[in-house]
Amino acid sequence: MAFRAYGARVLYQRVVAVRVMYRALSAEVHPQSHADFLKGAPHRKHPGVTNLKTLRLPDELQKAAQAIIHGTEVSGLVDKARSLTNFLWSRKRAPEDVTLRERAMALEKNLWEKTKEKGGDVDLQLLKTQITKKVLSDLRKITYHWSPMRYDEELGVVYMVAKLAGGYAAVKRVLNEIKKRDPSFSPHSLLDFGSGLGTAVWASHSFWGDTLKEMVCVDNSGAMNTIADRLLRGSSEKDEPVIKQVYFRQFLPVSPKVQFDLVVGAFSLSELASQKEREDAILTLWRKSSSYLVLLENGTKEGHQILMDARDILLKKQERAAHDPRRPSVFAPVCYYTLLYMNHLIIHCLIRQFISPMCFFCLLSFECPHESPCPKLFQLPLVPCNFSQAYSPLPLPGAPDRQTERFSYLVLSRTEWAGGEGLDWARLTAPVLRRPRHVHCQVCCSSGEIKRVVVTAHRHGRDVYRCARSSDWGDQLPIIQPEDDSSNLD
Repeated sequence: MAFRAYGARVLYQRVVAVRVMYRALSAEVHPQSHADFLKGAPHRKHPGVTNLKTLRLPDELQKAAQAIIHGTEVSGLVDKARSLTNFLWSRKRAPEDVTLRERAMALEKNLWEKTKEKGGDVDLQLLKTQITKKVLSDLRKITYHWSPMRYDEELGVVYMVAKLAGGYAAVKRVLNEIKKRDPSFSPHSLLDFGSGLGTAVWASHSFWGDTLKEMVCVDNSGAMNTIADRLLRGSSEKDEPVIKQVYFRQFLPVSPKVQFDLVVGAFSLSELASQKEREDAILTLWRKSSSYLVLLENGTKEGHQILMDARDILLKKQERAAHDPRRPSVFAPVCYYTLLYMNHLIIHCLIRQFISPMCFFCLLSFECPHESPCPKLFQLPLVPCNFSQAYSPLPLPGAPDRQTERFSYLVLSRTEWAGGEGLDWARLTAPVLRRPRHVHCQVCCSSGEIKRVVVTAHRHGRDVYRCARSSDWGDQLPIIQPEDDSSNLD
């Protein structure tokens, strides 16, 4: 027995010695070591991590929402909230007049060609009338029927049940990236455009509650402003608001010189009736911003395209206000690619200019990982570039314990970020598959390609391997990619 114990101790000492030697060799072989990119942080909190754990509403906000629900007599509230969620997710932009005319002309041309093929004597005036009716009928069938949302008290409560928790989670996830990457940013003022339930106020207050002194919520619905104010006051309308210095307006401040440190527009651009209205709103919000402009939309193709249009408007218009001549720069998550967008007439394959959030720039150098066209856009079927955040919904009958909010976002800054560390980071563009002693990652590399990488401690170093196991879709990894260990997905 004593001999066996002695042999076990000797074996254990040899294993420890081998591990120490392997770690030393690994640190020498791989230049991006622990000291280079972790900066003393644990692997599960490495600088590339931007995802948050499952978010829960603040206790005061959840209690106030439950009090409003209990005090409102809305039959079938849960079913109505589910239907509204599905409707808002599938909602598209209002068709432009130019697009409608082009579709009508194409339909009319097609009908005239079919008539000519048949031949024979026909009454041209009668035929023209019939073709016009046919064009209008077909146009109604293929055109999205957009109408503005009119929120009264009842629909506002339904919207609160449907979107309060998810909207709060999405906004907090985006603001967390600003907080983590720019720790010196301490806003004193906030403008929330299309504020709705005031989720941006609650999310920003959770990060900068000590410095925020003025928060202006702008929403053209008086009923929504009333509900948002009630959420701040808790169970009673006579109580003092939990968050002070919050002001509700139905219109933006008129003076062009009034600026806010942080301007947020969450799920509001898609509710504007035309491209001209969206362009005017985007330019106005940028003039109102002194530091950051944050835009969020649904994680659909429509939502992402709205954000790409906003990016193009601000970067290409080159508008400079007299009182603030600083140019916009993309902070997150999209970058300055020249890309194409699919057109509906050629199976959505004619490409316009926009970029993928899955390939956004390096966290430490604040630059895009590559200057090539985003490879995600050339893979069919097209998948919208979005992110997800887990959250706990309101505790209602039949509600699950955990849900996921999918969204696209764009953050613009008045500050031109400069490269500092020069590290080579890759963006995870799919869920991480964790296996024994290796991890399967799909990453967008600095070469402009999407590759599958098998990360191991032996090939990539112990620190990179442990960071990979702790990362998830949307995070970044400092991967040194061996040429013979990748699978190109382009």
